[in-house]
Amino acid sequence: MPPPKDVVKIAIQMVGAIPQLIELQQTKPLASVLKDVCDAWSLPNAERYALQYADGRQTYITESNRRDIKNGSILRLTTSPDQEAEQLYIGIQSKNVDVKTDSLKKLASLSQDVTFAQEFISRNGLKQIYSIVEEGNDTGEILTHTLKAFTELMEHDFVSWENLSTVFIRKIVSYVNMNAVDASIQQLSLSILENMVPTSRLLFELVKKEVTLDRLLTHLQATNAQLQLKAMALLIALLLSATDTERRDMMDYLREKNIRQFIHKNIIHSSEPLGDEMAHYLYVLQSVSLNLCEHRMKTSMDPYSQEQRDLLQSLRQTAFESESEASTGNFSTERRRSLCAKEFRKLGFMNNSNPAEDLRRAPPGLLALDNMVYFSKNTPNAYSRFVLENSSREDKHECPFARSSIQLTLILCEILHVGEPCSETAQAFYPMFFGQDHFFEELFCICIQLVNKTWKEMRATQEDFDKVMQVVREQITRILALKPTSLELFKTRVNGMNYSEILKLRQMERLHQEETLAVPVLELREKLKPELLELIRQQRLLHLCEGTLFRKISSRRRQDKLWYCRLSPNHKVLHYGDVEEGVQSPPIESLLEKIPVADMKMLLVGKECPHTKEKSSGKQNKDVLELAFSIVHDVEEYCLNFIAPNRYEFCLWTDGLNVLLGKEMTSERTQTDLDVLLSMELKLRLLDLENISIPDKPPPIPKPPSNLNFCYDFSQAEQ
Repeated sequence: MPPPKDVVKIAIQMVGAIPQLIELQQTKPLASVLKDVCDAWSLPNAERYALQYADGRQTYITESNRRDIKNGSILRLTTSPDQEAEQLYIGIQSKNVDVKTDSLKKLASLSQDVTFAQEFISRNGLKQIYSIVEEGNDTGEILTHTLKAFTELMEHDFVSWENLSTVFIRKIVSYVNMNAVDASIQQLSLSILENMVPTSRLLFELVKKEVTLDRLLTHLQATNAQLQLKAMALLIALLLSATDTERRDMMDYLREKNIRQFIHKNIIHSSEPLGDEMAHYLYVLQSVSLNLCEHRMKTSMDPYSQEQRDLLQSLRQTAFESESEASTGNFSTERRRSLCAKEFRKLGFMNNSNPAEDLRRAPPGLLALDNMVYFSKNTPNAYSRFVLENSSREDKHECPFARSSIQLTLILCEILHVGEPCSETAQAFYPMFFGQDHFFEELFCICIQLVNKTWKEMRATQEDFDKVMQVVREQITRILALKPTSLELFKTRVNGMNYSEILKLRQMERLHQEETLAVPVLELREKLKPELLELIRQQRLLHLCEGTLFRKISSRRRQDKLWYCRLSPNHKVLHYGDVEEGVQSPPIESLLEKIPVADMKMLLVGKECPHTKEKSSGKQNKDVLELAFSIVHDVEEYCLNFIAPNRYEFCLWTDGLNVLLGKEMTSERTQTDLDVLLSMELKLRLLDLENISIPDKPPPIPKPPSNLNFCYDFSQAEQ
């Protein structure tokens, strides 16, 4: 008979003593439990002791977390958090270097526990940490442990970052700015500053002033990958906390220093594989840079702005300069105005008498004008060829440059998510973005020429404008999905995907759809589904057995602890535990926490998850909600909370957990995988029927013959 819910069977260890096997009653006060355990080992002063997990993070057991104890857990009797905090508080002030070092090392380890951290901070322990750093007498190992302990203590949010003294902050800054400092100290210092920047405007301004962009660029060029990562993290924190004007100035300075080319060469194409954290920072840097276009994108043209009107006139003058100069000299004002209107019409403006009206729509607003001017100035030959080539065509067959440019700018803004907030988890950046300054404008230059090329291939007229732009969007989207490494490669590939290629792809997709809609084929699909769904289930469970690295995301910042979770080969236990950065696939034995599959009750996703409800009351990040899921186990209060690294992992894990719970797989990935497998299986089954039309109804079965005399009688033949 299973034990009652309020009773768990556990083992308790103590150094130099025989372990105790007890039945822990969860309703019994923890002080009474400790008294019984100490009495069994004849230990006085039970209030000086506490229980903590023997494995894993060795968390202290308190009244608030005791319900997390599972059957079979191994606990250890140890010094209570208040006693430990008192001893370490004294130890870190010792004049003996060895005692001080050991105390700080232990402090850095124990500070991960919230109960201990509370006790240590309540003794004004942070003041001692501040003094060690501010006095600056200690370096090397002592300083490393001090900064590590400080980081862990601040992680619990008991103390505001704004309480830090200017002296302390400047000392941390000095470790970042000095050359002759141990790399581990610089990494911790960069991490502290990264955490500090988003908390207040005052701290942001202080760090921005003290840590120059040049210094961060120096750290980015370091060979130490972790130092490089921490420097990038601080740079991103500064960019995200800056005002629009500050952000633009910072990005302009970074452009002058060729940061994109450096990232493209030394980080993206480094011999070392790109980690998830660095991929996220590159995505944010790309997003921040593209969002600098947002202001122009959302600003309509002002017909009374002389600067904007000059830009508009420059388009006409560049295209028709010699022609205009030769013919307008002796013309009246009215005649010149008429000629200008004619030239603007040739440029493809719909309102040729007042072309500014075409640019009143926002988005794309002035960004479209900027792109046209950039194209005309930086590739004048291609610009003139585009305009003059279409001027010589019949009116209804000419490709309108201005109208196409305005629509293309809008399409590029939508594809590249210009003006959208950064995701907390996304890692999808375009490598070619970092290979080119003025990326958006250069991409426009390639794509506007693609518009003209596609227009000619489609033999389009003005009525076909929307169709042409739809094809161009498809061409750009399909090639961007291949993640070309440079704009030159993008240009080659996108020009290779001509209109006939798009038609072939569409026809294949349409034929495939038509094939799969025939009644007999639909019946065959239904018969194949169960077998293929079972195959998908096995694949999901196999993925869970391989395991995934998850990142805990706090309300204050993205960067946090890493942990790994995987399913046992017999599909009976989920193993999980914290891991260090850089660990790819830890062995199952090193994951000390576990949940029996039999104890799993249900799966929660999105807003239903407790860890999404616990987040601060600010705006909820949509991406985190889309990647969050939780396993409810034992009774409903206990949850193991996940935030998947990407949507693919979210789908595979939620499907796999649903399989373990005996439920249907519900993710969109299941339907995608099922469609792919069904398509492959159907093509193999129907291979012999190629070019044979499949009737909607099966042919009628012929009537039986009137007699069976045509059958051969074998018995007579034997006689």
